[in-house]
Amino acid sequence: MSESSMRTVVEGPTKMTPSEAFVETLVANNVTTMFGIMGSAFMDAMDIFAPAGIQMIPVVHEQGAAHMADGYSRVSGNHGVVIGQNGPGISNCVTAIAAAYWAHSPVVMITPETGTMTMGLGGFQECNQLPMFQEFTKYQGHVTHPARMAEYTGRCFDRAMSEMGPTQLNIPRDYFYGEITCEIPKPARLDRGPGGEKSLNEAADILAEAKFPVIISGGGVVMADAVDECKALAERLGAPVVNSYLHNDSFPASHPQWCGPLGYQGSKAAMKLIAQADVVIALGSRLGPFGTLPQHGLDYWPQNAKIIQIDADNKMLGLVKKISVGICGDAKAAAVALTERLSSRELACDSNKEERLGIMKQEKDAWEKELDEWTHEKDAFSLDMIEHNANETPFSGGEYLHPRQVLRELEKAMPEDVMVSTDIGNINSIANSYLRFEKPRSFFAAMSFGNCGYAFPTIIGAKMAAPDRPAISYAGDGAWGMSLVETMTCVRHNIPVTAVVFHNRQWGAEKKNQVDFYNRRFVAGELDNQSFAEIARAMGAEGVTVDRLEDVGPALKAAIDKQMNEGKTTVIEIMCTQELGDPFRRDALSTPVRFLEKYQDYV
Repeated sequence: MSESSMRTVVEGPTKMTPSEAFVETLVANNVTTMFGIMGSAFMDAMDIFAPAGIQMIPVVHEQGAAHMADGYSRVSGNHGVVIGQNGPGISNCVTAIAAAYWAHSPVVMITPETGTMTMGLGGFQECNQLPMFQEFTKYQGHVTHPARMAEYTGRCFDRAMSEMGPTQLNIPRDYFYGEITCEIPKPARLDRGPGGEKSLNEAADILAEAKFPVIISGGGVVMADAVDECKALAERLGAPVVNSYLHNDSFPASHPQWCGPLGYQGSKAAMKLIAQADVVIALGSRLGPFGTLPQHGLDYWPQNAKIIQIDADNKMLGLVKKISVGICGDAKAAAVALTERLSSRELACDSNKEERLGIMKQEKDAWEKELDEWTHEKDAFSLDMIEHNANETPFSGGEYLHPRQVLRELEKAMPEDVMVSTDIGNINSIANSYLRFEKPRSFFAAMSFGNCGYAFPTIIGAKMAAPDRPAISYAGDGAWGMSLVETMTCVRHNIPVTAVVFHNRQWGAEKKNQVDFYNRRFVAGELDNQSFAEIARAMGAEGVTVDRLEDVGPALKAAIDKQMNEGKTTVIEIMCTQELGDPFRRDALSTPVRFLEKYQDYV
């Protein structure tokens, strides 16, 4: 049977099994790849995945499967699909679905459930699977009868796209069997518009009077494929463009008006420029609170600026920041509509465009110089640790490397079309200063959920969606320990990626809080690790340990070459100092207070 015939969807009311209805609806929604671990709960459907043209990628752990579905979705712009055994297989996915929720990824979580005849009896692997995902899904479809299998399956796929987030398809395991007559629903996709005429006109009037407008290019720009439209609007205004937090791929770094990301460990240039704004255009951004916190000692949010917020979800408008105009619309269509309204108007900012371009260049040059010279942190504890590390020699002739120097070398060695995922942790967060991209759908992070173990499986899913692009993950040694088992998935199924592991032998982000708030009383922060390069080799991958700065770039280039030309996965283990960056959650901690006498010394 040819691939084209396998992908043909039956039309009209047809007699079939519920499993066939389920699989045919997947085909109708162009599903070609799924992630998960096989299970008896859905085996009747799984048996016909292959003839339907659907590849199931078996993983090591279900959390990894859901992260892979997230990465696949974020690169392709299509659904990511994950499935597992009822009960413990499904519950393992909760954390990853939460990450997908905050990334607005249209992931469909398929959750086969205990059979209807034993529900409530405490049977094997039984649990109530809807409540555990309720907080992190946009829609939950529970198949109430085998005859409604295609209906609910199609609705979950439709709602994942229309609601811009994960959905859950819950199916009692006995509902895959039997005989039904049904019609496979055709996918329904919304045609999003630019927003209301009134709000667009109000926004254009405000922009016409602006003297120092600044654009925040958010995740909505990436999801709407609106980078070119954002560029056109920015060029008409002569406006600096800053990336919203962890959306460094929402505007090309080579553009003269790109100024870098806001948020934790972001660009000082971006922060100093938005601080001067009299009008801020938040294009496709919910303006999340963590992404606009003070950083580098700068409380940069412009308190007196007029804010124009554009988001496809009306519930986000004005939720975090007080706004002047809210536009409920598609980022791409709204940018086009605003550019058209401004194209023939005389703008106040036309008179000082060259001056503002000069200010942008000046601030960016100053920030790049600071990054070049910022080889280690400035606090006393970090300097102590640097001196301590310098006296150690972990390998013959080697040394512990400063994370910022490492990140700068990695940045220089990356190809233009690279995809990068980052995990949570001190060094990964510092990477926000150094990651620059030329094309969208290139940068993936756990967003507001901030879970460890995210980066590596996510980049595996991204690689499945774009096998022609280089794929790199960044993880610290703590987060790597939660996800390294998926190296076996890469080797078993020929999914070549490159993993960079920053080996600094500590939970650095939390350790910094113990330095700043708990008088250096270190509890549970140290990690005694084996060689991650050796572990990678034992799993069948390439493993490289880097302990010289001059080897960082060549090691990455060699790993990318092996990934793209030899189909090999490489783990690059970089031996880093234990210096610590800015505290990750200064906003959420304070100096401790103790009332009991026996704890008085712990202040």
